[in-house]
Amino acid sequence: MEMIKAPRGTKDVLGDESRKWAHVIGVCREVAEDFGYKEAMLPIFEHTELFSRGIGDATDVVEKEMYTFTDRGGRSVTLRPEMTASVMRSYLERDMSRLPQPVKVWGYGPMFRYERPQKGRYRQFWQVDFEILGSPSPLRDIEVIDTSMEIYRRLGINNLSVLINSVGCPKCRPAYRDALRGFISGSASGLGGLCETCRERFERNPLRILDCKNPECKTLTDSSPSMIDSLCGECREHFGAVTRGLAAIGASVSVDNRLVRGLDYYTKTAYEILAGELGSQNAVCGGGRYDNLAESIGGPRVPSVGFASGIERIVITLEGQGVNIGEEPKPRVLIVNASEEALISSVSLLHELRGAGLSADMDCAGRSLKVQMKRASSAGARFVCVIGEDELASGTVGIKDMSDGEQRTVSRNDAVSALQTCLLDWGKR
Repeated sequence: MEMIKAPRGTKDVLGDESRKWAHVIGVCREVAEDFGYKEAMLPIFEHTELFSRGIGDATDVVEKEMYTFTDRGGRSVTLRPEMTASVMRSYLERDMSRLPQPVKVWGYGPMFRYERPQKGRYRQFWQVDFEILGSPSPLRDIEVIDTSMEIYRRLGINNLSVLINSVGCPKCRPAYRDALRGFISGSASGLGGLCETCRERFERNPLRILDCKNPECKTLTDSSPSMIDSLCGECREHFGAVTRGLAAIGASVSVDNRLVRGLDYYTKTAYEILAGELGSQNAVCGGGRYDNLAESIGGPRVPSVGFASGIERIVITLEGQGVNIGEEPKPRVLIVNASEEALISSVSLLHELRGAGLSADMDCAGRSLKVQMKRASSAGARFVCVIGEDELASGTVGIKDMSDGEQRTVSRNDAVSALQTCLLDWGKR
């Protein structure tokens, strides 16, 4: 019988890698608390129309990448491809407009998109997500970008570049779409210079042509009109306030006229943070403002801004830059025993040590003392507790300091307190 393997585009996160993930999530939680975000845990599947209406039915995500199925009740549901629409759905459903505004929410978890797997990109991938809902202020855009940068600063990541653009609003974007279509149609190669996907985008979603990685499409649009030149007064003022604010906090920012993001709900600010360790898939963070998302899913206008960052990509960046996140946790105390009778006593001591908050482990296989001591050394234990026949008979425990080999004997009843003192003294060295 053939062995069952994990589906393509998924991965097991184990051992040292899982420790790195936990470190990333821990730093995100620290930043969230310092910046005033509250954690939210949301469903990993939603009604399909939340994403088709919220993200946009002409986007690649909705057209080609969603994991959608009909449940046993005949309802169309989708594994979430991103978290922002779910956060907004929760905001509206839970009537969070009654709370002091804005509402600041963060969360993390798996997302699902049917894409071609490659470095830093999977079909099940994990993201951290930060959102500020209920404020139109450009200062909140600055805060969101600063939040994402602070996460990377605390993680120890260097040499990041921030790209920013404005994608306008429903008032000024139609004129830019027409200008872009006119530019492409009037070019020497016309529509024939576009890839098949971009020819399909031409009428429905022409801004996405700017984001195409096909070399011919990039060449054709290199000199295309700039969205910033087409902004209405409100969007131009907003973009100016954001860029001035970022300069005031010392952020190094470049304007990228091709940056449009892949989801239709974006308005005004769009930004990405890039790192050089991921090849062509080098965006470790992406986000922006989405003032019209709430209306597209049946709610009132809720101006909002946020970002998402892939945990897999953050870890690749940490590894690529050689960032040290500390050693893998090791048992501070390892119990070795010399007989079957000693096993029961060891279990009792192990229970007490762990109950006292000490990291401890023991050998359960009945191996020789020599083998157990060797295992204790390779495991990096700070101290070893020895329970042999002599210790059982005398009601004592032997304690060995693995750093200098010093040994002493204490009463079994005093073993926990003695080890606590040993570890305290060791920590002061």
